Amino acid sequence: MAHPHHDPGHDHQRSGHDHGHGGTDTGTDIDWNEHAPMLESQAELFTPLYERALAWLGHKQTEPGLIVDAGSGPGVISCLLADGFPGARVVAVDATEPLLERARARAARLGVADRFGTLAGELPGVLDDLEYPADLIWASNSLHHIGDQRAALAGFAARLAPGGTLALLEGGLPARFLPRDIGIGRPGLQARLDALEEEWFARMRADLPGAVAEVDDWPGLMAAAGLRHTGTRSFLLDLPAPTTDRARAHAAATLSRLRDGFGDRLDSTDRATLDRLLDPEDPASVHRRRDVFVLAARTLYTAERTG
Repeated sequence: MAHPHHDPGHDHQRSGHDHGHGGTDTGTDIDWNEHAPMLESQAELFTPLYERALAWLGHKQTEPGLIVDAGSGPGVISCLLADGFPGARVVAVDATEPLLERARARAARLGVADRFGTLAGELPGVLDDLEYPADLIWASNSLHHIGDQRAALAGFAARLAPGGTLALLEGGLPARFLPRDIGIGRPGLQARLDALEEEWFARMRADLPGAVAEVDDWPGLMAAAGLRHTGTRSFLLDLPAPTTDRARAHAAATLSRLRDGFGDRLDSTDRATLDRLLDPEDPASVHRRRDVFVLAARTLYTAERTG
């Protein structure tokens, strides 16, 4: 699911991550545990983007003692944080315990389990269970799964140590997998799918408990939480055509989810186009065509607790 509001590998709070915007139907409830394998594979595909984001972040928060991954899902980025900050203890926080089990198993495989922990519960309240304030809180596409985002940011800020950093990955640009004109159907298919995802996202937000409408002014909301905005930067994932089998699988999984979720809202031409794109036997499918690529952007906002 490469929705600009949502992170393929990391989107999750009650949540778990790329989460799967669009779900498997047009409802707004998301079973993050069911999506676990997809969440992991997508986060792994986006690893080059996350590594560049963490390298940039490392210049702002050089030697954190405690890092909290708020809405960690299966822990792909949690383990990247452990690798990128070798002197830190990392705590993956999520509401879905089976995803945290995956995070612990990943940490063990990668040899960072001795400084890796997990905490199960709903954000932001569960952060009160931390033993001491965090030097860095990373929240990747988890905030928008909390009804009152302003209150959640205040909760994050309250659990930062003085001089600590909140790193908020929200927004960016929708992923693209195909040219505008792919030779079948009507040009602009992905733009039409984006519009349906935007409608779904608005319904998802409205259906959250305690939902409060907010403008997506993340630096402004961080300032309202008492934090000093220290930077904004977008990072690109660029896997050009002809791309890898893993990238093709990501494109196919994303389009399949969208076909399942929004198929009844597409016209017959777009449905038929998606069916051809997803048919491994069709030369026009994403499994076989040479013009498949992955191009996506994610935006990272940082802010510091000064008091």
